[in-house]
Amino acid sequence: MADETLFELLHLEIVNYVLENNEIKNKEKEAKDEDLSVIEYIGFSTGFRIIERLTKEMPRFKDELDTMKFICTDFWSAIYKKQIDNLRTNHQGVYVLQDNGFRFLTRLSNGKQYLEAAPRYVAFTCGVIRGSLANLNINCLVTAEVQNMPSCKFHIQVQRS
Repeated sequence: MADETLFELLHLEIVNYVLENNEIKNKEKEAKDEDLSVIEYIGFSTGFRIIERLTKEMPRFKDELDTMKFICTDFWSAIYKKQIDNLRTNHQGVYVLQDNGFRFLTRLSNGKQYLEAAPRYVAFTCGVIRGSLANLNINCLVTAEVQNMPSCKFHIQVQRS
């Protein structure tokens, strides 16, 4: 329980630190669009390392869908202490992972009051997903969609080469 609280506080502090630094750098520009790529990169490197430890003694995954199932069950449970609520795919390289009670959004609000602040708190997890899949040789683009808080959908589009 204490480690969950520490994880949430660390995440909040990372978001605040990055946004404050961006605000100082972009003071002259007066840009309202936030650059969340630093948060996403921190998530990428975190996911890359975590998946390495989790799959160290596992056999290789059979296919892409098997890998996604692992991400939704074991990987998500290791990080967020619960499984993904829903996994959908079109079997052409697009996957949608839905978490109906996303951990970093539950403390904000259950309404639409803080909906515009939601991208700040899901950028890290987009990076975690992308980093973990990159370590498993799946290059992808990960975006998040928040329509009703605390529910969040992560769209994963696999980049075919």
